[in-house]
Amino acid sequence: MIYTISDPHLSLSCDKPMDVFGRRWENYTCQLESNWKSTVTDDDTVIIPGDISWGMTLEESASDFKWLDSLPGRKIIGKGNHDYWWETFSKLEKFKAENDISTIDFLHNNAYLCENKIICGTRGWICENSLKPEDLKILNRENQRLQMSLECAKKLLEKNPDAEIIVFMHYPPAVTGTVQEIIFDTLLSYGIQRLYYGHLHGISDNAGLCRTKYGIELNLVSCDYLKFIPLKID
Repeated sequence: MIYTISDPHLSLSCDKPMDVFGRRWENYTCQLESNWKSTVTDDDTVIIPGDISWGMTLEESASDFKWLDSLPGRKIIGKGNHDYWWETFSKLEKFKAENDISTIDFLHNNAYLCENKIICGTRGWICENSLKPEDLKILNRENQRLQMSLECAKKLLEKNPDAEIIVFMHYPPAVTGTVQEIIFDTLLSYGIQRLYYGHLHGISDNAGLCRTKYGIELNLVSCDYLKFIPLKID
């Protein structure tokens, strides 16, 4: 089985309590651990599109990664806006080896085959009507990274023609009234039908969410939105 859940905001090594953002975040690490263990098995994969740890460096995030590593299943991790520990792929792999982390992979300009799904994506960027020049530059760069990931997915698809390519981003590429056209041009050119994202918090229902755009299904999977229960991808 393949599951997804975003924005765990772990802080086992630093003092960054999340309950300041509402009662639903009280004891959230325990909630997530309990729900994860009752849902996910060692044979499953969980995609986590960003905001993994509050640690500023890999060293500060080590306890959070070891905690994730101890949970059942394989984890594929993407970058979020608070993941300041994010490094080059080679440094991330070295960190894994040095800390004996064996169940975590990084979504880093690449793609992974999981069962009959091909997992790809990037962080993305803020979705607003009037972006500053520096924001447009970042958005264009994220679109290039998305294209790199999708090209890797395309190669996997050639060997696995019955698989579905699914995109995971941290930021939503569309919110009510605002659309990142450049991102959707890329998604549509690769025939993407489903996208999962995080970043948004404090949402208890679908009010205000953009659920589909240009025929692409958009799914919010932030921890608090999912009540800290990993979502199965059918």
